[in-house]
Amino acid sequence: MSNNLLDIFLGLICCNLDNLEKFLEANPEGKVPVIKDDGKWVADSDVITALLEEKYPEPTLVTSPDNASIGSKIFPSFVKFLKSKDPSDGSEQALLSELKALDEHLQKNGPYVDGDRVSAVDLSLAPKLYHLEVALQHYKGWTVPSDFVALQAYTKALFNRESFLKTKSSADDVIRGWAKHVT
Repeated sequence: MSNNLLDIFLGLICCNLDNLEKFLEANPEGKVPVIKDDGKWVADSDVITALLEEKYPEPTLVTSPDNASIGSKIFPSFVKFLKSKDPSDGSEQALLSELKALDEHLQKNGPYVDGDRVSAVDLSLAPKLYHLEVALQHYKGWTVPSDFVALQAYTKALFNRESFLKTKSSADDVIRGWAKHVT
């Protein structure tokens, strides 16, 4: 698969939903990411990854088994912290622990989760980290600590991919999307 197709996949994961009505006509369940393959809509990122791997085996998107779960607890930790109204409930520390673990992994193995190449885990983490940054800054005035240098470089690299820039939701849409969870 060419790097352009990697970028297409990242774009699918980010899923800019400016035309929601048309999107829901094509994909009534509203799941993202979604891709149309041979006239059929496929709406599961793992299935999409497998489909793309089958059609375009090089370069691979498969993340090595040892790294497949890296960062997997970041999104639930972010959501818990975002929704928390109790500063002493440990949700912020849990998120910091998950981000620190990713930062340490990237320091040793980076610049991406699987080393020098972008893999499915990176493509999955990019929009989650974007939502984390936008929503926590807006609702809690919170930012990822600057001493997580490898994580900062990682998010910068992912967020600057052409596909991410072209398909990411606007910060206002992210903020509106999380409003019902924090009020």
